[in-house]
Amino acid sequence: MNHWIVAPIVLPAILAPFIIMVLRYHLDLQRIFSVAGAVALLGIALTITAQAAGGDILVYELGDWPAPFGIVLVLDRLSAMMVLLTALLALPIVLYAIASGWDDRGKHFHALFHFQLMGVCGAFLTGDAFNLFVFFEVLLIASYGLMTHGGGSVRLKAGVQYVAYNLLGSTLFLFALGTLYAVTGTLNMADLAVRVAEIPPEDTALLRVGAVLLLLVFCIKAAVLPLHFWLPASYANAPLPVAALFAIMTKVGAYSILRVDTLIFGPDVAVTHGLVGDWLQPAALLTLAVGAIGILGTQHIARMVAFCAIASMGTLLIAISLFTETSTAAALYYIFHSTLATALLFLVADLVMTRRGGAIAPTAPMAQSGLISALFFVGAIALAGMPPLSGFIGKLLVLDAARDAPDANAIWAVILIGSFVTIVGLARAGTLIFWKSHDAQHNPLPEVEDDEETPALPAPEPNPGLAFTAIFGTVLGLVMLTLFAGPALTYAGKTAEQLFTPENYISAVLGGEE
Repeated sequence: MNHWIVAPIVLPAILAPFIIMVLRYHLDLQRIFSVAGAVALLGIALTITAQAAGGDILVYELGDWPAPFGIVLVLDRLSAMMVLLTALLALPIVLYAIASGWDDRGKHFHALFHFQLMGVCGAFLTGDAFNLFVFFEVLLIASYGLMTHGGGSVRLKAGVQYVAYNLLGSTLFLFALGTLYAVTGTLNMADLAVRVAEIPPEDTALLRVGAVLLLLVFCIKAAVLPLHFWLPASYANAPLPVAALFAIMTKVGAYSILRVDTLIFGPDVAVTHGLVGDWLQPAALLTLAVGAIGILGTQHIARMVAFCAIASMGTLLIAISLFTETSTAAALYYIFHSTLATALLFLVADLVMTRRGGAIAPTAPMAQSGLISALFFVGAIALAGMPPLSGFIGKLLVLDAARDAPDANAIWAVILIGSFVTIVGLARAGTLIFWKSHDAQHNPLPEVEDDEETPALPAPEPNPGLAFTAIFGTVLGLVMLTLFAGPALTYAGKTAEQLFTPENYISAVLGGEE
């Protein structure tokens, strides 16, 4: 077997307890091992992506037990792409956390960080629905620790709300898995696909209940309206480097929808035909609209970026809900873009809050205002979908994929109007924070109360050079995604084609045997 497949899970699973048990009193060593682990994860991700690029679907059988009896990990183009995105995101974030001193404001940051990476990579690689639930719980536990890192009553309150709501999602997930197991007798995804296709139409009422519950769970993880209300407060009150890492967590929900609804409840399955499009598309349109309005109306920079994350998820899920190869390829390209752009803006927001607080209002000019404003401008045009960055390409691809959809006019109207409102909201924030702050230096304005628990005179980050280097790393990712849009779209197109031929996945996992 190819042991590279299990490496993205095993590496952080070993490194995290090692940091807790051996290096817990040595912050410098924790930082060294944490960065080394992130670099190693990136190397592993590049290796498995190269292996999956040929189109072969590779299976790793834990304990050498064959599917469907044993636990399997499956590497195809989609899972390799998502692991690579996780690794590309992790390295600049851990560097920024070290440079800004966030990792020293609470306990066990680096251990929790790698447990989080373990859960994310495991969710992308597992071939078993129950183990998808297990990795979701690993995500929940680690993310709660990271959310409350640094303490504070506001952060703790947001963390409790986040955990309570996600525990409700976990309970629904268990109900969905129990329902599917009662009907099919298996939770291996490939075996589920085979057995669901064999069930007579008159016996599929309970199966449809399980499918709807699964879709609800994944929509909770993806922050789809009206299941999104946990995200703004949770992300805005978390340490913003942690919120930047959380940009990949909503994509776990989108990934799960793609995986389950192309493999198990695909377009050829009569009982769930139209389930994704009929239910998901209206919710995705509303999600984009609410996210854009939130960007325009919020008075705090961290909440504004959280609403940017919601709006980007709306655009992504519109593409997924069209449920064609073309729209799926557009969605895969947009996943990469939106994750990097959201993380970039969260890190820029942390620079702003460290220097002058988070209120979107004129104050005295902050240190390094010119450089930070330039980075904010790059992140803003990326998330708004303006040229020349990859967001413009991604939204064009989504609009093009929707041309022949039954609700094409509504989709085009919501995306274009939402983009315009996003531009206005981000321009307003940039003007008040950077431009009018210089006017405030000569014409003092009344002090604006900041609703976040930030110090009255925040100290700059201990290593600003490394902090800016980490942020420019995410900018470089967006630039490379723009310059190499052709190869990226080719890979996304082949990935979509592989997703819509699930028989290859089933054959690889089950070994051609029933």
